[in-house]
Amino acid sequence: MPLHNRKYLKKYRRDLRSNLTISEARLWKALKGSQLDGRKFRRQHSIANYIVDFYCPSEKLVIEVDGGYHRNESVQIADAKRDAYLNSIGIKVLRVLNESVRSQLGMVLEAIRAEFSTTPAPPQRRGDGL
Repeated sequence: MPLHNRKYLKKYRRDLRSNLTISEARLWKALKGSQLDGRKFRRQHSIANYIVDFYCPSEKLVIEVDGGYHRNESVQIADAKRDAYLNSIGIKVLRVLNESVRSQLGMVLEAIRAEFSTTPAPPQRRGDGL
């Protein structure tokens, strides 16, 4: 069974992409199109049986945008289990708060940059021979 984007999760991924929270939409606007240091991000990407908010394959980095729901103890336990699994397969997880994305987007983007490896991403080719 593939590790990424399992077919049985396709409908759920599509539904989540169509119903982003305000904070997820704001962060996606800053990440899409390789805008952040040339790193490509995917939104609502599945890894194993989990759907993550944002995933950068070149950095093996997951970004999770957490709202009030994540303050619930049982949700925190599930989040910790999920993070531990992702870490065990070599994927870093960075959790940011909805409030931080809304009020301090620049700081959130700097926190994401801090997780990047020191090697800059290769330049993106546009298909125009350049």
